[in-house]
Amino acid sequence: MLDITIQDDIAIVTFNNGKTNSITREMLAQLREIVDEADANPSPKGIILTGAGRFFSSGFDLPIFINFKDRDEAVAFFEMEQDTLIRLFACRKPVVAAFNGHAAAGGLIYSMAADYRIVKDHPKIKIGMTEIKIGLPLNIVQHEVMRYGFDSALKFRDVMFFGDMVDVYKAKEMKLVDEVVPEEQLMERAKQVISQWIDTPNRPFMRLKYLLRKDAVASMRRKLAEENWHEGMDCFFRDDVRQTLEFVQAGMQ
Repeated sequence: MLDITIQDDIAIVTFNNGKTNSITREMLAQLREIVDEADANPSPKGIILTGAGRFFSSGFDLPIFINFKDRDEAVAFFEMEQDTLIRLFACRKPVVAAFNGHAAAGGLIYSMAADYRIVKDHPKIKIGMTEIKIGLPLNIVQHEVMRYGFDSALKFRDVMFFGDMVDVYKAKEMKLVDEVVPEEQLMERAKQVISQWIDTPNRPFMRLKYLLRKDAVASMRRKLAEENWHEGMDCFFRDDVRQTLEFVQAGMQ
């Protein structure tokens, strides 16, 4: 689940679910509540996303996908998931992702909704998007969040189409992360960024962020209303995709 602590008036949100910190429905609901509270109140002054153990997050809990009974169930899950992701992306407060370990798939997507990403310097940490290799496209909001996070279509192409897991320095080169820091500095640096941005008279950061992201948020909501994204849910009922998901899940246990 999500472990939530407050340090220096900053909400530390830790993915903590099994070995790989896979994201469940309950964790999405918790995250939405945290973002709503941050938006509605002066405190906390920001949010740090991080993980327990060796993973930031491997992405969504695969049994959710494997056990979808029909398209309606898949649509219901991703309606909730996309709403949560939009709220995180549009959060008025600073959101920093602090990579304590590996980040892949949905774990990386949720970090890309943050304003800043920091990873600890460790030779074994891998970061990337592997959806294309298991047969899963992105939904509308996931695609828009990932596309927003890069400064060029070519970087989006290289991350999404190749589906490679890369080390921390390659991740920085590819704009997946903004900083690589020593392990002992990870959380303090994340808190420092939030404090530097928000601890100013009148908190202009919040207005600046709103103006920076409002067109992207409006585009996401418009596309959700206008485009028939439900057809994309059929991928979860293909035999080859289900077999791949089951194989990947078995390797995580």
